[in-house]
Amino acid sequence: MGTDNRNRRQAARRKEREHRRHRSAAQTGSATGPQAGSQPGPRTGPPPSGQYRPGDAEQVLALVGQAVQAFHHGRPGPAQRVVGLLADGPAGWRTTVDRILFAELRQAVAQVWPRGWQPAELVRGARRETGTVGSDLTADLVVAQYRSYAAARVAPEWAEQVRALGEPWWGRDADHPQRFAERHRLRRPAAVDTALRVLTFLYAVPALQVLCPLPGHARTASAGAVTRADPAKLTRIRALLAKAEATEFPEEAEALSARAQEMMARHSIDHAALAAQEGTTGDTRGRRLPVEAPYEQHKASLLSVVSEANHCRSVWHKDLGMCTVMGAAGDVDAVELLFTSLLLQATRAMRQAGATRDAYGRSTTRSFRTSFLTAFTARIGERLAEAAVTGRDRAVDEYAESGTDLVPVLARREREVEEAFAEAFPELVEVPVASSSNAQGWTAGRAAADAADFGVRDRLGG
Repeated sequence: MGTDNRNRRQAARRKEREHRRHRSAAQTGSATGPQAGSQPGPRTGPPPSGQYRPGDAEQVLALVGQAVQAFHHGRPGPAQRVVGLLADGPAGWRTTVDRILFAELRQAVAQVWPRGWQPAELVRGARRETGTVGSDLTADLVVAQYRSYAAARVAPEWAEQVRALGEPWWGRDADHPQRFAERHRLRRPAAVDTALRVLTFLYAVPALQVLCPLPGHARTASAGAVTRADPAKLTRIRALLAKAEATEFPEEAEALSARAQEMMARHSIDHAALAAQEGTTGDTRGRRLPVEAPYEQHKASLLSVVSEANHCRSVWHKDLGMCTVMGAAGDVDAVELLFTSLLLQATRAMRQAGATRDAYGRSTTRSFRTSFLTAFTARIGERLAEAAVTGRDRAVDEYAESGTDLVPVLARREREVEEAFAEAFPELVEVPVASSSNAQGWTAGRAAADAADFGVRDRLGG
């Protein structure tokens, strides 16, 4: 009796070992393989033939996940091994890899929009993180994904950003991976590597404030909504600022810039008065502007003083290389135009000064330029603040003559901007600008700010 029980137990153990061996083979794809009729399990690489097999898609997805994790955690060795597995193999395997990678990338782009990113800044972020080829791939993905939305449900500013990225040049989406590689002269491992790095970037982008309606959710503006700046007026302002940036004569630049600022200031006040007459509110919005290295902290500081002078507020996203400006739509337009022009003029003046050295022959160029920008910003801020008060008083008096009290109108606009800014950025940390240590740079920056005098709101004309 004992022997029979022992034999039965031994037979049961042999059967269990055999079952485990078959199950392990099915999971690892070993040479023994699963028994006939069982489903193929994941493999560790491409199939040995050009035939597509049902398990290929699952295997590709698993490898893509491994590569993204490796790139995200900074493990290039394991990442490149997976890249090799995905890039290698027969035609059927490569087609499956391309199809799944493109689909995953498109889906990742769609999942970025609820996190607040917009097309232009996403492409710019991809350039910072993955390089030019990666940003080109991101642009194509944005354009491809955009086609899934009805035009009537996309905000105008969103559609404008997508149009700036170009048209879908590759034909069918299924052809994009191969045509993209050909266009950029990429060997297959490099093309797969680029796609995986972009996918890693898309998965990791942080959440930002949603500043405009998401694609697919925009609605037609109501009839009573206040429109943005007159396009013809913006064209004239841009032309004046372009001339100011091009001229080598400070007096001419000042006159041209003064006229541009005059037009922007007047439009801002007229815009607020029109809103009051029509009883419309809620025109406050935000826009993110790039702030590139070097000296990005000083550039962000310059944007801040320009924003405050034009009834807006700004915040610097240090790790993302951009700032958010919040204010009335027309005022945000004015801030972008004026900041861009001032930055170009300041950069030109710095470069004209050339390299600087101390008495021992050591380079002081960086300290000179940081001091230059600090002084330039301080002086511009002073002049804009003075002119803003004068211009406001002049406009209030002018409108009072026609029976319109602008004081509560302008106060309400300021309050709306402050409330919207506080809601969007409830927790802010002030970062002091690095102190100036180069007297020569400070003097030159003050002089350049005087030459680029934008403080002309006291000369509002209409």
